[in-house]
Amino acid sequence: MGALPLTPNVATWAIAALATMGVILRPFSWPEAIWAVLGAALLVVLGLLPWEVALDGVKKGTDVYLFLIGMMLLAEIARKESLFDWLASKAVRAAKGSASRLFLLVYIVGTVVTVFLSNDACAVVLTPAVYAATKAAKAENPLPYLFICAFIANAASFVLPISNPANLVVFAENMPPLGEWLRLFALPSVLAIVTTFIVLRITQNSALKQTIEADVETQDLGTGGKVAGLGIILTGAVLIGASAIGIELGLPTFVAGLATTLVVIAIKRGGLMEVAKDVSWSVLPLVAGLFVLVEALEKTGVLAMLADTLKSYAAGDPMATAWAGGAAVAFGSNLVNNLPAGLLAGAAVQTAHVSQKVAGAILIGVDIGPNLSVTGSLATILWLTAIRREGQNVSAGQFLKLGFLVMPPALILSLAALLYL
Repeated sequence: MGALPLTPNVATWAIAALATMGVILRPFSWPEAIWAVLGAALLVVLGLLPWEVALDGVKKGTDVYLFLIGMMLLAEIARKESLFDWLASKAVRAAKGSASRLFLLVYIVGTVVTVFLSNDACAVVLTPAVYAATKAAKAENPLPYLFICAFIANAASFVLPISNPANLVVFAENMPPLGEWLRLFALPSVLAIVTTFIVLRITQNSALKQTIEADVETQDLGTGGKVAGLGIILTGAVLIGASAIGIELGLPTFVAGLATTLVVIAIKRGGLMEVAKDVSWSVLPLVAGLFVLVEALEKTGVLAMLADTLKSYAAGDPMATAWAGGAAVAFGSNLVNNLPAGLLAGAAVQTAHVSQKVAGAILIGVDIGPNLSVTGSLATILWLTAIRREGQNVSAGQFLKLGFLVMPPALILSLAALLYL
């Protein structure tokens, strides 16, 4: 059997695959963003993707960039004003010396943050707070609690349309009304959240036998911290309102995050450069590079092929197509990240005009599937960045071992609830 001829399409697929592997494996310990940008740049330099088309791909991510900037500003200003340290001391006191009770409290808070502020916000905003809680509690091993922030960010990300920006991509203009959304996804969401908790709790049982402090000193929260907390709450309200009236979430989040930051800086009379310096800006070129890679894949005809295949199978056996589509997207999201996977799958769903349940199964795959690997979703990449800042690290293999236990049962039960109940 001869080698596959190196046509422009094959070259594009190869570069996209290598760039994705670079993001996942981080050769030479280079940041994920470098590999995504290198892949995108190579496509343009080799003439496989016109620079105008690449620029269009970058522009398509504008709403995501604005959303991330707003959330990262909120998280950074809250961290600097000790809001997370204050919340952490409250959580540790409520745990009353029980590592297991603290685990449950963190899981509940993570669920609420994901549902009302999105999965990316959970990764960006909650992770520093959880680390601060484990530090205040003098926990020997903070990883069981930090894992919660990664896994609940995806498991709870389809309770509401705003819980994951990918939800808006998959349904686009065919977004169901909130009542219909809850009818479709309420039970699958509950099963995903509960199943994820049970598996995490079992797998972390030995680590949770550690002792933690029952009584920690609680510092008063300053004016800046109160403003940052209010800003986070108001941002959640703004996102729910924006989603209800069909407005994209990026600009409102950016405005809310920037406004909160500027108000706190005005109260403190300085500190803008310190905040800007500590924001993880490298996430933005990473996302931009992924958008360009998706644009290149779409140019090779992958989107049309996916839409035709989906339409054909859905017409013949909708139930089998829903199961296969949900599973394929779930595992595929870990190969290319669920942001580009969601973009491709969403476009295919809209083009193929499939039923709501087939679209719902694909959405569940996009949302839960990334719990398999560290690069499955942008939220998990943001989480990884956040824990590295705190001196913690989780290897791709370590996360994958846990993900193989956590993700499949949650996916299977959620799909079954959507399709049969």
